[in-house]
Amino acid sequence: MATISNEAIGALQSSSKFIDPIMVISQLDLRSGITVADFGCGTGYFSIPIAKKIGKEGVVYSLDIVPQKLEAVASQAKTQGITNIITKRANLENEEGSKLGAESIDWVIMKDVLFQNKKKSNMFKEAKRVLKPGGKILIVEWRSGNSSIGPDSNLRISRDEINSLINDNQLLIVKDIEAGDFHYGLILSK
Repeated sequence: MATISNEAIGALQSSSKFIDPIMVISQLDLRSGITVADFGCGTGYFSIPIAKKIGKEGVVYSLDIVPQKLEAVASQAKTQGITNIITKRANLENEEGSKLGAESIDWVIMKDVLFQNKKKSNMFKEAKRVLKPGGKILIVEWRSGNSSIGPDSNLRISRDEINSLINDNQLLIVKDIEAGDFHYGLILSK
């Protein structure tokens, strides 16, 4: 996966709008006390602000296959006094790979995770399995086209491919959301 230095992000933000987790989260119906699973949480780009938003009564399960990413999330949470994040190593391409209970989660976050995985449909199945009835999924992926930032264009997930995965898993698109100039965002419902 391509990485971007802080300087490059700063330069981009001056002329373009890069993804801002606070702006994205503001478009979600996240209430105090809910349970969220951040699939492929990375270093906590979404886990940390979501944990703050849902308060101590809520829980964020930060799931990733890379132990160092989970350590980074745990370290950030500890530094910031956040106590409602549970980090778990998980292979989300496997059946029941999240190790979370069926129908136990209000929201699943899938930010920039699908393009990195071969078994995308399995990830959708796992998200649907863990969602409570009426639960929601946030999908954020790289837009097609300009690949000067982010993954190569051949790795990006087109809206047509996402729509096919949504239909195959009998999910509904609730709405499109603003996710910056380089990403698109969708809210899905079970």
